[in-house]
Amino acid sequence: MATYEFKLPDLGEGVMEGEIVKWLVSDGDAVLEDQALVEVMTDKATVTVPSPRRGKVIQRHGVEGDIAKVHHALVTLEVDGPVAVASEPTRSHPEDAGVKTVSAVSAGAGASAKVLATPVTRRMAREHGLDLAEIAGSGPQGRVTKADVVAAMANPSSGGGPALAQVPPLPNRPAPQSVPLAHGAQDTRVPLRGMRRKIAEKMVKSKFTAPHFTFVEEMDATELVAMRKRLNDALAAAGETTKLSFLPFICKAAVAALKQFPNLNANMDEARQELVLRGQFNLGIAVATPEGLTVPVLKNVDQLTLRQLSEEVGRLGAAARDRKLTMDELTGGSFTITSLGQTGGLFATPIINHPEVAILGVHRMRKRPVVINDQVVVREMMHLSLSFDHRVIDGSVGAEFTYALIRQLERPELLFLDLA
Repeated sequence: MATYEFKLPDLGEGVMEGEIVKWLVSDGDAVLEDQALVEVMTDKATVTVPSPRRGKVIQRHGVEGDIAKVHHALVTLEVDGPVAVASEPTRSHPEDAGVKTVSAVSAGAGASAKVLATPVTRRMAREHGLDLAEIAGSGPQGRVTKADVVAAMANPSSGGGPALAQVPPLPNRPAPQSVPLAHGAQDTRVPLRGMRRKIAEKMVKSKFTAPHFTFVEEMDATELVAMRKRLNDALAAAGETTKLSFLPFICKAAVAALKQFPNLNANMDEARQELVLRGQFNLGIAVATPEGLTVPVLKNVDQLTLRQLSEEVGRLGAAARDRKLTMDELTGGSFTITSLGQTGGLFATPIINHPEVAILGVHRMRKRPVVINDQVVVREMMHLSLSFDHRVIDGSVGAEFTYALIRQLERPELLFLDLA
């Protein structure tokens, strides 16, 4: 028998670490080749890492909630045959959602790659020209936290590069500190782990980086409700099981408005301080799952019919709830739509899905009296809340985009002029 040290393989897209969400084996367990060992969450997705060989688990390196680093020991196995070298490739597993093969650590990875920090902290430092190796970490085992990066940004002597000049420190505002919170005997502590922690990190990243402003307006959805009913009645009469929700119409209206305002169908490249106008209309759709809010991406929305959009929305929603989304289905978004349906409230201030520069919040639809041509009539009314990155989107542009979107939704027959 021999001992084989299996290292966390390359997770793709430049991801250097991930959180151990759930161990699927225990020390002493016998495992088969390609058997799932552990679920690891990155900034992009949760992936299942399979065993490269058949053997027995001698030691798991890390507990749930720990950060596992790519090319560092993940599991030690007892296996038959000679000791395997560290660079032995693993087979791709059909459920690993983007896990690739094991490769040796690059000699040019640099000192920053060896510093303990979460993926969000690393990206924050990189986008602001900071070298993690030159920042003193205040977290456990010297881990560099987001608060440490914020403090370094306010102190140019702590290793910041040229990008520091673009993010001046706020006057009379001390760097945030992590202070232990006292608790009583009847309190319960719930650690932020897995999806919940990633959501928290991403929300902090977005609010810290992009100065948000939100524009809210109401719209008359009466014609949209009527058109959706007519189309669903026609589908039912034809014996089809597809039932259109409002989301496909909203997606199509968003694309029509984004074509008029291409600066909103964009991502912000923080490192180069450039706005990247996307050539495709890839819309993120927020989906509530037991683990938290997930945003799969509808690709090439302008090329899909309403029926195809409805089917794709259903497929992605089910995959999100079953935790079967692939890396490709979670990346590449250019604009995001979040809707809570009948629990959507009157209006809200949605947080931008960084690095995008705008997000649309769709709220509850309700019948209420409105004045049209000096007459009080009952209409289906709904509010839209849109948040924008004020660095690149002015208030007037945000307002004009909102009204362009409303025009499309209030006269949904216009969507069929250029409908794919």
